[in-house]
Amino acid sequence: MRVSFHPDYHIGLPSPHPFPMGKYALLYAHLLRAGLVDPACVEEPIEAPLAMLSRVHASDYLDRCARGELSAKEIRVLGLPWSARLWRRSRLAVYGTYLAACNALKDSISANLAGGTHHAFADHGEGFCVLNDVAVTIRELQSRQAITRALIVDLDVHQGNGTAAIFAEDNSVFTLSIHGARNYPAVKARSSLDVNLPDGTADVPYLAALEDALTQAIQQAAADIVFYIAGVDVVVGDRYGRLGLTVDGLRQRDAYVIKAIRSAGLPLVIVLGGGYSPSTLQTAQLHAIVFEEAVASIIKHPEHFASHRSFYRGVF
Repeated sequence: MRVSFHPDYHIGLPSPHPFPMGKYALLYAHLLRAGLVDPACVEEPIEAPLAMLSRVHASDYLDRCARGELSAKEIRVLGLPWSARLWRRSRLAVYGTYLAACNALKDSISANLAGGTHHAFADHGEGFCVLNDVAVTIRELQSRQAITRALIVDLDVHQGNGTAAIFAEDNSVFTLSIHGARNYPAVKARSSLDVNLPDGTADVPYLAALEDALTQAIQQAAADIVFYIAGVDVVVGDRYGRLGLTVDGLRQRDAYVIKAIRSAGLPLVIVLGGGYSPSTLQTAQLHAIVFEEAVASIIKHPEHFASHRSFYRGVF
């Protein structure tokens, strides 16, 4: 499985900032050490061009980001201290998701070892999200006529409000969000399908809700590609999570999503989403589970992962 990664996914943050920026390098090292990723299959993204970003984001917002002229209020809502390195890092992550999508269209599955920045709106950032990597990637693929329709399966504990708002009037993109009802953001946007879960939701009811919602989403979306935001902040003990999944429940979740999407014959793009475990290492280890399950599924069901050149229209 080909993956996108860049060393500059990691930038320094002032201590004690709550965002676990170190998880990207830790995850990458873990995947290599465990043999889950072949170094030859790692692709290094460039910074997403402004022309690509402007397919989703307002030109005024992009200009102010590029010049480092966000207001104090905008930076406070974003939740990250502004820097030229953050701007570069955000653009690298967007292109990493685009690379992963191109590879999924060729190979049936791929991943970005970052991404899932679903709180970024067209005209501002929120919740540690500067740019909306999945939204930009979908718009770029559509502009190249590589896809017509897309499905976003957002299983981060926080609703993907930015993504839902961006595609609110667009029937070509189906947004599924399964999230904590009383968690951030306080005011939810409207996804194509929202599943609001009560605090403390454990494995059995979570997985039942997932099965029902994903079945419905696959049927209604009629998608050419699926983006899976595999947030791990659903696990019990997460600093910002408030749900009650066990590690085994998370593993079952990831295995189910991969199997359901590939059984439907759809290319799958995996991006990380959030996770705020007691340690950054633990967060990285939880993120690794979706890759463990992807590799296990490829081994167990190779017929689901044959190269799907029919998806690739020679436009990249």
